[in-house]
Amino acid sequence: MRTDIAPDQTPTRLADYTPPGWLIDHVKLVFDLAPSATRVRASIRFRRNGGQDLMLSGRKLTLVSASVDGQDVTADCQTDREGLVLKGPLPDAFTWECETEIDPEANTELEGLYLSKGMFCTQCEAQGFRKITWYLDRPDVLSRFVTRIEADKSRFPVLLSNGNRVESQDLANGRHRVSWEDPFPKPCYLFALVAGDLHYQQDHFTTRSGREVDLRIYVEAKDLDKCDHAMLSLKKAMDWDEEVYGREYDLDIFNVVAVDDFNMGAMENKSLNIFNTSCVLCDPDITTDLGYRRVEAIVAHEYFHNWSGNRVTCRDWFQLSLKEGFTVFRDAEFSSDMGSRTVKRIEDVALLRTAQFAQDAGPMAHPVRPESFIEINNFYTVTVYEKGAEVVRMIHTLLGPEAFRKGSDLFFERHDGLAVTCEDFVVAMEDA
Repeated sequence: MRTDIAPDQTPTRLADYTPPGWLIDHVKLVFDLAPSATRVRASIRFRRNGGQDLMLSGRKLTLVSASVDGQDVTADCQTDREGLVLKGPLPDAFTWECETEIDPEANTELEGLYLSKGMFCTQCEAQGFRKITWYLDRPDVLSRFVTRIEADKSRFPVLLSNGNRVESQDLANGRHRVSWEDPFPKPCYLFALVAGDLHYQQDHFTTRSGREVDLRIYVEAKDLDKCDHAMLSLKKAMDWDEEVYGREYDLDIFNVVAVDDFNMGAMENKSLNIFNTSCVLCDPDITTDLGYRRVEAIVAHEYFHNWSGNRVTCRDWFQLSLKEGFTVFRDAEFSSDMGSRTVKRIEDVALLRTAQFAQDAGPMAHPVRPESFIEINNFYTVTVYEKGAEVVRMIHTLLGPEAFRKGSDLFFERHDGLAVTCEDFVVAMEDA
C-alpha cells in the first residue's frame, strides 16, 4: 500500500484544536538502512485518551505488515494520501507493530529520512516524521524513544540518534548496528538519525552538579579543522545556561552534525543537533567577525532549545513562538553577554525594522501566534521568531531580571516533560 499524493489545501485552525485521542508511552524503532529500500520496524505502546479509531499520519510510505498485540491487522488498515486508519474496537492500551518501507534516495524534499551525498539524514520539524513511519505526528504526543540502526559498516561507519548510546555490535556480511535510548519524553518532530562516513572533534563539559558530558561535532573529513569555534561556543552556551537560567544538560553525550544538504539553518533534535555547515564551520582565513558571531549565536540557540523547546515543548504548531521567540530572546541575551550588548541590540532592531516591520505592513502580516495555516513550513517567519522574542523581552523588562528568572524557573519546573501554550508561559511569569 502506497501513499504518495500531495496533501490537500484545507486550512488548519487554532480554534479547532482538540487533544489527541491516543497517547504513546514508548516507541522502539529499528532501521535497516538501504538507499532505495529502507525498512523501518516500529513498536509503539498506545494508551486511550478518549479516542476510538486509531488514525496515524503517514506519507509516501509502503506498509509491509501491521499487528495489534501480536495479531495481524494488515488487511484491516485503511490508507490514503494522509495516513492510516485502524478502526475499533481496540483495547484501552495495546502495542502496535508495523513494518514500513521507504525510499530515502528518492526523497528530494529533505523532510523525513533522506539520502544526500551518500549520507542518511533526517529533518522532522514540523511534519517530517510521518514520512518515516505511521505515527501520531503532532507535538502534543510525547514518548520515550529507543532507536536501533543497522547499516553497512564500510559505507556508514557512524550511526547516530537521540539520547545515550546503549549498544554497538558488528553483524554478519559487513554490517553493524548501534542502539540509542532517550530517557526523556519528546514529540516525534525532535527525532533524529544520521548515518554516514563522518569524523568528529571531541571535547568534554563538566556540569555544575559534577556530571561529565561528552561533546562531539561530526563533519566530513575535509571540515574537521573548522570546528574549534563551534565547540568553544557550545561550551560557553552550556556554562551560560547554568549561570543565567540554572539549566543543566541532562544526558551523557551531546552531538552536533554539520552537513551541506540541510534545508534549515539548524535543528534542535534532542541531543543530536543537525546543522547546515554554514552555521558551524569557521575558517580564520575567510570567516568574518560577523560570521564568527553568527556561528556562536546559532550553536547557542539550538543548545538552549534543550529546555525551551525540548524538555518543555509546544502543544500545537500555533504555539511555535513559545519555543522559538523565547529561545531567540535567550540567544540574544547570550550574545550580548559574550560581546557588546549595544551592538547586539542595534543589530536586532535593524533586522526588526527592515524585515519584520515590512512583514507587518504587507499582505503577509500575521500575529506572533497565527490563527490558521495551510502549509506549516510557512510559519517560520521573522514575526514568529524576532517579534516573538520582543514580546518575551517586554515581559523581561516589566518584571526585571530577578523576577523573570523566578518565572522561567517556575515555567520549566511546572511543565517539564509537557506540551504547553503561550498562556502557560505568561501565567508562570504572573505567578512568580
